[in-house]
Order: sequence, then structure tokens, then C-alpha cells
Amino acid sequence: MRALILSLGLVSGVCFALPLSAQQVSDELAPEGATALGEAFPEVSGAAARAMAQRALGQVVESDNWMVTAAHPLAVDAGARVLREGGSAADAMVAVQAVLGLVEPQSSGLGGGAFLVWYDAESGDVTTLDARETAPLAAGPRYFLDDDGEPLAFWDAVVSGRSVGVPGTPRLLEDAHRRWGRANWPGLFTDAIALAEDGFTVSPRMADSVASGAERLAAFSPAAEYFLPGGAPLAEGARLTNPDYADTLRQISVRGAEAFYTGEIAADIIAATRTPEHPGLLTTEDLTRYRVIERPAVCAPYRGHEVCGMGPPSSGGVAIAQILGMLEPFDLAALDPQDLTARRLMGDATRLAFADRGRYLADSDFVPVPLGGLIDPAYLTARAELLRRDDALPEVSPGQPGWDHAQLWGDDRQVERPATSHISIVDAAGNVLSMTTTIESGFGSRLFVRGFLLNNELTDFSFRSHDGGWPIANRVEPGKRPRSSMAPTIVLRDGSPVLAIGSPGGATIIGYTVQAIIAHLDWGMDVQEAVSMPHLVNSFGTYALEADSWAADMAGELEAMGYQTNVTALNSGLHAIAIGARLQGGADPRREGIALGE
Repeated sequence: MRALILSLGLVSGVCFALPLSAQQVSDELAPEGATALGEAFPEVSGAAARAMAQRALGQVVESDNWMVTAAHPLAVDAGARVLREGGSAADAMVAVQAVLGLVEPQSSGLGGGAFLVWYDAESGDVTTLDARETAPLAAGPRYFLDDDGEPLAFWDAVVSGRSVGVPGTPRLLEDAHRRWGRANWPGLFTDAIALAEDGFTVSPRMADSVASGAERLAAFSPAAEYFLPGGAPLAEGARLTNPDYADTLRQISVRGAEAFYTGEIAADIIAATRTPEHPGLLTTEDLTRYRVIERPAVCAPYRGHEVCGMGPPSSGGVAIAQILGMLEPFDLAALDPQDLTARRLMGDATRLAFADRGRYLADSDFVPVPLGGLIDPAYLTARAELLRRDDALPEVSPGQPGWDHAQLWGDDRQVERPATSHISIVDAAGNVLSMTTTIESGFGSRLFVRGFLLNNELTDFSFRSHDGGWPIANRVEPGKRPRSSMAPTIVLRDGSPVLAIGSPGGATIIGYTVQAIIAHLDWGMDVQEAVSMPHLVNSFGTYALEADSWAADMAGELEAMGYQTNVTALNSGLHAIAIGARLQGGADPRREGIALGE
């Protein structure tokens, strides 16, 4: 295998059903850049500092009892404390998420939502929790249309109250703890409250994100006052406190999620969404009605393994199952990661899955989704026949999966922004958690209330309700959850977990996660190698190739096969744990996270 060259950078959006204009490509650059660890975290010491040193050297982290990996050392350290004291993976997740919302506010937090996949060591079952945001009950088909019936300009919709859905993360924290927690609930917020009150050091990545997003952060004064003090973006190394966030966490630690969804916090959220331009329609009833939904995991076979992830409203689990199912007949293990045939197969399988995604995937509580048909091995085998060629597929279109009953849909062209975070945890009892958490685009709606940012998840809906006369499955409806590409994944073999993995990255999440799974299962890489290898991502014909790596060197050969290429920085945030005789953790070098275990 040729040497792997690591690269750092931003995310380019190329994962759409139709060719992108130059402006769309530009808009899809991630709002947050990548950074090295360096000396950016003076608060981190002990085991976490040693884990930072290991990651800087590209070394896989090993342990015997438990492990946690996430996007910021302080968040990982908080989760490690909970696990060290005998807490479960669900307990540790609460502590990790509470800190991430403070030190990585551009990516996730209390004002957003999440998908969680859980393996229960006692029962051997895999289940999922859907904490995706919901549309207001007052939302309708014209929600994102202007007075002339045309879709709003994307960023006009994002930076407004109209983009905010009912947050799901606080309810998820409580629900997961109620189901699987062992630790005392208030104690799970101790680290985050202390950091918010005493202060933490602004990391290079947070500083870069604020600087690049300063213009839109200035749109609303609460966000501007916090992120742009005195009119200047927060500087790397600055000491930052957030007493409002500490107060919010303290209320949740005492009263549970009800403190968030009712009373003063809920009232302030609703008030914040009443922006002068494109105000939101959230009400008290929307917040009080919110519930986390337990859904069956979407599981599919791959090379003697069972790959389990999220079903609708996520497209992640379905797309990964489809891609791997189409690749099953081909011996990728016999091919080099830089082999053109391997990349053609992986790229075009992803394109075929995204064609189905654009037509069929949406919130299954509102529209019929041919879930069984989409992951049926016979359907995927037939789709795989399209890959038996020597050059790129000239075009792709949705397939015709089997349906429980007939339904015709138009194709969705909606953009999905790449700002999210991923957490993987294994506890001492053998429970496994894989959770992807988000506020959608970097800094979400830019509405800052009670120390946290509100999401802009509703812009993941199709702005149009119909396409060519056919209804679009992912259209806005009252109480509906927008489609997502988040793909928290747990891989099992003979009923036992062997891998927990996931990534941020908008629609590119699916490509990042699939490549890392193939790298680990087919090409024998350890998880640190798998999450570090250069990215090649293709969803609809244009191959995005990670700059400053061997992936970029493949541009000419891929173009000769019929692909358009785009050499760009691709800022994933993969966090993975391999589970075997020992636990092995890997953290994506493009972000600031670490893996830590004992």
C-alpha cells in the first residue's frame, strides 16, 4: 500500500442531484477550517495530553476497558472522567456534548439535534434514537417561498428565525440517560459548567471559524457581542467565559430537559426566532410537544459483517447500506486504495445511492419510504450491474425499488451544509454509542440565546414542495423532521460490535464514513489510518479530491475515465473505535479531537 499523506482543510460540497454552478460550489465551502493541536489547549493535562501527543504522531490509541473519541480534547476529557468513575457510554455522551456546545459552538449544542445508534451489551440489541429537529406546527408548503412563490435565497433563509426547528439535543441527553445511564444526572454537567464559568482557551479552529463567519455572525447583536467582542472576531488563545450557558446547564441539571422546553428558556428561544426578516413560527406548543423517537436500526450485510445505522429521516444508514451492498460483488481487498477501478466503483456506487436519496428519502412518519426495497440485496445486486464497465457512468437516475404500496415523487435538490460533530464511545460494560450531533451550517441560524446557538436545520427541507408536478418527499410539513445525511454507524460481526464510527461533513458524511469502513474492513487499516487517509468523494459525477494529498494526483486519470474533478480541502471529522481483543481509537487529524481510553 502506498504511503498515506495527511491533509488539512475545508469541506467542498459536491453531493447533489444536479450539476452545481460556480456560486453553489463556492457556497459549499465549509465555514470552519482544520487545525493542528499544537499548544492550543493549556487546560488539558495527564491522560488527555498524552492522547493529544499520540494523535499528533498519527498513532492509534489502545485501551482495555473503555474509550471515548470526539472533536475537542476538553470534551473527551469530560467523557473520560465519567467513564473512569464507572459511568456508562450514555452518561459520558451527556458530558461530552455539554462541553462541545461550549468549546465547539459552531458545530453542535443544545440548540440543535442528533442521531444516536446504541449497542446494548446486556441484550445484544442495536437501536437508534432520533432527536432531529421538527418544523413548527404552523409551517406549510410556502414556508420557504417569497411573496412571488419563488424559493428564498438560501442564506436569507438560514440567517433568520425561519430556519430554526425545535431543538432535539436536550431531550436526547435526558432520554439516553434515562434508558442507559448509571451516573448521577447533575454530575454530568460539572465539567461544562466549570469551563463556562471559569473560562476556556479559544482554540485555533474556533477562532478560524469565527473569523470566516464574522459577517453573518454580525447579523444579530447577541451573537455579535459574544463572538465579535468590540467588533473583532475572537482571537486564538483568548480566554472566554459563558455564564449564560452555565446557567442554562445548571437549570437542566436540576430540572431535566423540561427546563429547556418550558418556562423562561423556551420563551427566550421563541422570542429570538421572531427576527425582522423571515421570522420563525415556533410556539410554546411546538417546544412542549417535542419527543425523541426510538427507531429500528437500518442494518445490512457486508463481507460477513452487519453494518447498522440510522433510518429516515436520516439518509445516512440507507445510503451506506446501498453503497456497500452494490460493492459487495467486487473484491476491493484485492485493489489498492489508489486503484482507479476501486475509485470508479466507490464513486459510482455513491452516485447511484444519492440518486435514490434525492427521490425517496424523507421523514417516514410523513411520507412512505420504500426502506425495505432500497436495501433489498436483490435490488442492490441489480444496481451493481450498472458498475460493470470500464469508465464512469455517463449519468445516474433513481432506481425502482420494491414498494409496499405505490407512490410517485419528484426529485429534491436541496443543499445540506457541512457543520456537525461526531462522538464514539465504548464503556467498561461493552455498551457502544455512535452519535452525530449538529446545528446544521456553521453557527446555525446565528441566533444566540441563553449562551447557545439555535440551529438552521429547517433549511435541510426542500424549499419547493413539488417538482414537475410531483410532490417532493422532503418538503416542509407541520411537525416534520428534515432529511439528513448524518450517519452514526456501528458494525457488528457474529452479533458483537467491532466498529463505531461517524463523521460531520453535510452530504459528504456518507462518502467519508463509507471510505473509512472500507479502509478498515477491506484494506486492513487500523482506525487511525482509516480516518486519516485522503478523501475522494463523488455523489453525482464530480469527484472531490483532497488537496495536498495523493488523492489530488489522481485527477487526470479520473478525468480520463469521464469524471469532472474538483481538487479541494475536505474537512471531515471522523471519530472511530475498533472493538476487538483491545479497544483502538482514531481521531481525524483534520480537526482537534482525540481518542482516550484506559
